[in-house]
Amino acid sequence: MDLWPGFTLPLILLTAFLLLLLWRGHVARQRNLPPGPRPLPLLGNLLQLWGPSLLQSLLELRDKYGPVFTIYLGPQRVVVLWGYEAVKEALVDQAEEFGGREGLALVERTSKGNGLFFSNGETWRQLRRFSLTTLRNFGMGKRSIEERIQEEIQFLLEEFRKTEGTPLDPTFVLRRSVSNVICSVVFGARFSYEDEEFQTLLSLIQANLWRVDTVWVKLYNLFPTVMDHLPGPHNRLFENFEEQKRYVAGVVQKHRETLDPSSPQDYTDAFLIRMQQEENDPDTKFHHENLIVSALDLFFGGTETTSTTLRYGLLILLKYPHVTERIQEEIERVIGQDRTPCMEDRPKMPYTDAVIHEIQRFVDIFPLGAPHSVTRDTKFRGYAIPQGMAVFPILHSVLHDPMHFDDPETFDPGHFLDKAGRFQKNVAFMAFSAGKRVCPGEGLARMELFLFFTSILQSFALSSPARPQDLDITPEYHGFSKVPRRYQLRLVPR
Repeated sequence: MDLWPGFTLPLILLTAFLLLLLWRGHVARQRNLPPGPRPLPLLGNLLQLWGPSLLQSLLELRDKYGPVFTIYLGPQRVVVLWGYEAVKEALVDQAEEFGGREGLALVERTSKGNGLFFSNGETWRQLRRFSLTTLRNFGMGKRSIEERIQEEIQFLLEEFRKTEGTPLDPTFVLRRSVSNVICSVVFGARFSYEDEEFQTLLSLIQANLWRVDTVWVKLYNLFPTVMDHLPGPHNRLFENFEEQKRYVAGVVQKHRETLDPSSPQDYTDAFLIRMQQEENDPDTKFHHENLIVSALDLFFGGTETTSTTLRYGLLILLKYPHVTERIQEEIERVIGQDRTPCMEDRPKMPYTDAVIHEIQRFVDIFPLGAPHSVTRDTKFRGYAIPQGMAVFPILHSVLHDPMHFDDPETFDPGHFLDKAGRFQKNVAFMAFSAGKRVCPGEGLARMELFLFFTSILQSFALSSPARPQDLDITPEYHGFSKVPRRYQLRLVPR
């Protein structure tokens, strides 16, 4: 039997792949990209990156290739930036060039270039300018939003009092409470903790956060054109996103029915008014899809990061009761028990401020940061990065940079205190990223974290059924984010 005919097609394909690989290597050298591991055809650097932790895989590549290197996610090339100096040079010193947003295949199919977080060009510029102005008009950074946070905290404290000191998992109650703050700004109202539709929306968002970490979704990001045509669990993520959009569309419709152009009540009203003003402009960026996706972006950004930081922070405070005691001593000295904590208290509470910063630094909720892209052909540290190429500024490498934080893997509020015990800023604190793509809700998040932590510790003593030494504060990874391990919290009124 002649076996050669059966091998002809595979041999041709193998030859083509090898030629493609050599061609890519030639082009990469021509364009002077940063160094990196040699990719395989179609698979890219999957073998080097596939494992329990993408962050650990990238660390090993950094050790071999330096703080600026190139990887291939399937056929997509990505420049990775590691450490404060490299990230700062890109996002701050060359902010315009590195100000693009790279949407992975997953995001391209969901947001489709719309919304606030994953849009680019004129769409992003107009939506960001509008959002910052509108959020500021409705209280972001002003006393009115502080009062909304304080009001929501009272609902949370009441929920905690109902437990009468019995252990609870604080995950969902914290998420509901924090999400109500951004809801009051974006949708003009808070929702009852028992509101079934509201709970469904939160559950859908949480379910998608878990799904991002599955093998199916990882494969989708690598091979979207193939996975688009295959059945599998990854499709449920897209169905969930459409359900989230339908929920927000229902809220928007109610706003349309009650809209008073002379008196907008929230972000949604303001967006609808802008849509009316530009309805005859064929190039307008203010259309229904951008409203829906922007509202979801703000809702997600204003809920998950802050609520997860609070949940992780309470676990750390259980782990280190001496830290909790010092915060409560500062609360007693500055605030007492007869009034609600306010933002004017923060400058007088350096230890509390340092602990909150250290919680954010230590847990770094999104260790990989959000993917960027370069907006034009860019020279960086002697390399040439072509327009549109994806860039991963690894925020974990900044927040854990040993050149700026002594013993960075240890939780230590002293990272943000000087020798006299005064709060001390650190240039490598990039919990909200930096440059043109810095988180638009940074001011709100800072305010929420201070008011939530101080209000909870003013009202309750924290304890757990587990001994402090038995609590595990190492994170679990869900896709691109970190979350604390499940734990039980007991809150006893002080």
